[in-house]
Amino acid sequence: MSACAPPHTPHPQPPHNPVPTRRRFPVAGADLSAAVAVFLIALPLSLGIALATGAPLQAGLVAAAVGGIVVGRLGGCPLQVSGPAAGLTVVTADLIHRYGWRVTCGITVLAGLAQLGLGCLRVARGALAVSPAVVHGMLAGIGITIAVAQLHIVLGGSPDSSVLANLRALPAQLAGLDPAAVSMSVLTLALLLAWPRLPGRAGRLLRKVPAALVAVTGAAATAALTGLSLPRVELPSWHSHALAGLPEGPALGLVAAVLTTTLVCSVQSLLGAVAVDKLVAARTGPQSRVGRSDLDRELLGQGAANIVSGALGGLPIAGVAVRSTANVNSGAVSRNSTMVHGVLVVVAALLMVPVLEEIPLASLAALVMAVGIQMVSLHHIRTVTRHREVPVYAATTLGVVFLGVLQGVFLGVAVAVAVALHRLARTRITHHEKEGVHHVRVRGQLTFLAVPRLSRTLHLVPQGAHAVVELDGSFMDHAAYESLQDWRSSHIARGGTAELAGRRDGIRTAEQTPATECRCGPWTPWRNHQACFAAAPAVPEGPGAGRELARGISSFQRNTAPLVREELARLAREGQRPSQLFLTCADSRLVTSMITASGPGDLFVVRNVGNLVPPPGEEHGDDSVAAAIEYAVDVLGVRSITVCGHSGCGAMQALLTTGAGQGDSTPLQRWLRHGLPSLARTAGDHPERPRLAGREPADTVELLCLANVVQQLAHLREHASVARALAEGALELHGMYFHVGEAQAYLLAGTDEGTVFEDVAGGIGGGEEAEEAVPVTSHGQV
Repeated sequence: MSACAPPHTPHPQPPHNPVPTRRRFPVAGADLSAAVAVFLIALPLSLGIALATGAPLQAGLVAAAVGGIVVGRLGGCPLQVSGPAAGLTVVTADLIHRYGWRVTCGITVLAGLAQLGLGCLRVARGALAVSPAVVHGMLAGIGITIAVAQLHIVLGGSPDSSVLANLRALPAQLAGLDPAAVSMSVLTLALLLAWPRLPGRAGRLLRKVPAALVAVTGAAATAALTGLSLPRVELPSWHSHALAGLPEGPALGLVAAVLTTTLVCSVQSLLGAVAVDKLVAARTGPQSRVGRSDLDRELLGQGAANIVSGALGGLPIAGVAVRSTANVNSGAVSRNSTMVHGVLVVVAALLMVPVLEEIPLASLAALVMAVGIQMVSLHHIRTVTRHREVPVYAATTLGVVFLGVLQGVFLGVAVAVAVALHRLARTRITHHEKEGVHHVRVRGQLTFLAVPRLSRTLHLVPQGAHAVVELDGSFMDHAAYESLQDWRSSHIARGGTAELAGRRDGIRTAEQTPATECRCGPWTPWRNHQACFAAAPAVPEGPGAGRELARGISSFQRNTAPLVREELARLAREGQRPSQLFLTCADSRLVTSMITASGPGDLFVVRNVGNLVPPPGEEHGDDSVAAAIEYAVDVLGVRSITVCGHSGCGAMQALLTTGAGQGDSTPLQRWLRHGLPSLARTAGDHPERPRLAGREPADTVELLCLANVVQQLAHLREHASVARALAEGALELHGMYFHVGEAQAYLLAGTDEGTVFEDVAGGIGGGEEAEEAVPVTSHGQV
């Protein structure tokens, strides 16, 4: 079953001899359309990358087909598309120049074997420890190298093997440029830039065709119609296609070549898989139900693909950002899209040779040059600037351009380590007095290296004086902490006062707080809440009763606000986009963010006495609940609604105490009348008495709490907005019961045995699979 298929609903009376239904076509329509879109992008880019490396042009098609089929089937990132990548162009071109094409194919096979070994060792996530500035710098350096080399082909010449040689030869190339090649290159670049910006409704339709395909096709058609004489694609017969040969040459050089190819292929593929996960998570609707990437499996798939591609005479393979993004944005829902794209490349390589041979080489060079320029991303430059990692980025970029990819990466890593050590060791400590208060400010990381200077500065504070130590950094090691606390204790013992203050964006310190301050860390496990305000008297009476709330607010501003300010600022800019409406009781023991592990912006919460949902039009109804439901479904577009009851509910106890709840003289009694249908559901002759998995309700109160959740789900369906969203398949309803004493949540699930609340951990197995296996409880039994 595909990821977008609706949940199975059992028929009440199945036939005696059901005939199993089979898909006539095993690929979902969304996957098929995405495969076509990716194929139209991959075809010209694969030829262009092969041209840029100096390999046979067929090698690009071989790599694209193998990357789609092999990685698509074996890889751990279902929607990532692999093939010949621009990031491998420089590495492959250097290998071909040094060792020749057949030996380069052998090196690709060995790199694939190395990737298989790394995947078996399960070290894939270790690649993510490489500084992003190094990765972005590597891609930028490769992009510059590609752009400079392809500029010679754009102008009608041929590139050299190094960036410096290409730059030195550029003036002579400009003096003797080929008008026909330049005109086709300019046309290709113009179409690449203009096509995504076509205005109007017609433009929106035309933009669905990839710009790369339009640019290359337009240049080829123009060259054919005008009869221009210029070099074109040449695809020799597949019978003469060169396969891999045994590596020959210096052993140390071959080892470095395999290591470089393995490193670039692996890092680019793994970072691409992480980026694809983020793109998939941002999607909404059924298409978003795609599992997260298994990075070790992805590394194994990439290794297998490189072995096959190298053996068949193809280019090295890695995950490709452009094609993967197109695959996700086109609505792909499974790995079938990448595999079908690979099959389409095979068909094109076998049946479209006459068409492909009409493409001018200058057009392919212009296409690849544009890709190289885009690899120098302004967004990445702004990011490394904001994080003060420009030296790392610049060193890696220049190292790749002038020394080579592996040397550039090693240089970038070395600079990154040096920058980290510099930041760790560079600590500024200042002291000044203002209005009788001595201020000691520490800027930077406070480690044992800075302890001598910190100690000297702190001893400048006179005995008996009031001192404020401001910590402006993000790290303090144990030696610095002990030195600071020892001085503070000694200073207070001699009659002085000392205050340790973290900056708004600074570090959290482990200082001792006064007895009237909250000792609960903002993100520590929630426990022993009664001891939160140690040594405090009982809740004060009279005017002082609000001080406890003020202390809590003060603790939030001081400890928690600096940690969540950035996220709340983002939510303030973008507005709320919750995915769930969570309707629960007003009971003070239910902390929704705690029991659902949610944060700001995740849940749209409605709380009332008894988690009741008055049916529409009910006498003594409450429009506030109906208004919240309408706003959540029609305006916010939530995809699920959860009704959560709990053990020991006072509203349910009141319903049982008053019998039928006839009284309506107070607002509470009138409100509880909406719970009478729940009370009726617990009657002895009712056919659907709910229960907990593995046991019956402990008492009549628990039975009523369970029945109330089921009944309020039925009331929810009577609201017009909910009924409409359910009919369209855009909404799910969930029932939940939280046992306060056990700290255990149960989810409502309709089974053959009736209405059962299942243990969340026991029912879905726990672990990482829990997020994807929560049962859908919008059952028709309610």
